[in-house]
Amino acid sequence: MNLSLARVAEFISATGSYLADGIVAGYSIDSRTITTGELFFAVKGEILDGHDYVRSAFEKGAIAAVVSKARLASFPNQDNLLIVDDTLVALQTISAAVRRLWGKPLIAITGSAGKTSTKDAIAHLLSRRHHVLKSHGNLNNHFGLPLQLLKLKREHELAVMEVGMNHAGEIAALAKISKPDAGVITCVAPVHLEFFGSIAAIARAKFELIESLSAGGIAILNADDEFVSQFGRDFHGRVVTFGMQHPADVRAEDVRLLGEAGSSFTLIVDGVRESCSLPLLGRHNVMNALAAVATALQFGIAPSEAAAALAGLVPSDKRGETLHLAGATIINDCYNSNPSALKSMVDALQSLPAKRHIVIVGEMLELGTAGPQLHAECGAYMKGKADLVIGVRGLAQELVAAAAKAGVRSSYVETPEEAGALLANELTENDAVLLKASRGVRLERALDNLQGKSARS
Repeated sequence: MNLSLARVAEFISATGSYLADGIVAGYSIDSRTITTGELFFAVKGEILDGHDYVRSAFEKGAIAAVVSKARLASFPNQDNLLIVDDTLVALQTISAAVRRLWGKPLIAITGSAGKTSTKDAIAHLLSRRHHVLKSHGNLNNHFGLPLQLLKLKREHELAVMEVGMNHAGEIAALAKISKPDAGVITCVAPVHLEFFGSIAAIARAKFELIESLSAGGIAILNADDEFVSQFGRDFHGRVVTFGMQHPADVRAEDVRLLGEAGSSFTLIVDGVRESCSLPLLGRHNVMNALAAVATALQFGIAPSEAAAALAGLVPSDKRGETLHLAGATIINDCYNSNPSALKSMVDALQSLPAKRHIVIVGEMLELGTAGPQLHAECGAYMKGKADLVIGVRGLAQELVAAAAKAGVRSSYVETPEEAGALLANELTENDAVLLKASRGVRLERALDNLQGKSARS
């Protein structure tokens, strides 16, 4: 939202010398991508401190910079500086103010898996009738969500925002900023166990989204998840459920996995049945689509309209993207991973007709003391589903050992590049390959390596 610097300073209680009637064209915390007229927030991250890049931001055309009072001595020239106690708090404060000024319905999505795909599907369906702002990629934390809220413009009729966490209390804090009118929860799974003692504790943290909703809010919940299905019991607003295995307001029946073509199913809403074609791989994406339909119905989209719109969905970046190389089919799902998501994608791989099914699986991070056991369980899961398993880095050794014990041909390597080289030697025509790992493994480098070798051959 375009505000004057004076209005921004008022909201964040800033002092300093700046062009009061200057209009802010945008907001940024990254001096590398800032453009003319944007306001730069010098926030401090885990590694870098934005105060060290204020000069660079001005060179790129920033209209002003929000800086901490404690770092003021770093700037001999203090023109065009908005001075605050805490720059991150200032960023969050102005984003909350913009959200209040905008004042229209905001939908927040969280869950242990499927957040981004569900968010994209919801925005896709709602855009049939509404001007929608959706958050970019997975910018869903205490830095990313405020930046997305600041993109709200008066012409937007709805906003769809992803909300993430890896500690208790984070969703509650983000909800306080974003004030969601509807909350969608995809599932609860063993993710971030390093920071939680149990899956029940993870569920409690996800429930913070539902707690944040007003009595007039809408809770959109997975009826097939043992935790999420209970989140509506004490909620005084509207509860809408989706699922395949249990009774739900929005259901799918007759699900057929069609390999690379995705899936087909019958959508059932209030006794109305609609045939659906979904060009996304795997049964888990049917659940994501149901969450999207359940949400869209609350904002004026008819079941028939939602069913037709599903056919136009495309995979999110590095989330089930399919490509072809040397006569083989490659599924690029390396954006993130956890045990439940890995098993779902292995099942999706199985739906592809192929001479061999190959799984390249990287270490799954933030699983705490349960990590070795969960990796081993995933390795055992490969029996009868994979012809070759290549594990990459760290605890992937446990997965490889369990897969080998189950009779699956398996290898372990330390780096994504080594995995790419090994796959290049193994790959033959009509193979189907899945690449899946936690983000920190950077497994897409295996694909880059494979593509480079293919181009040179």
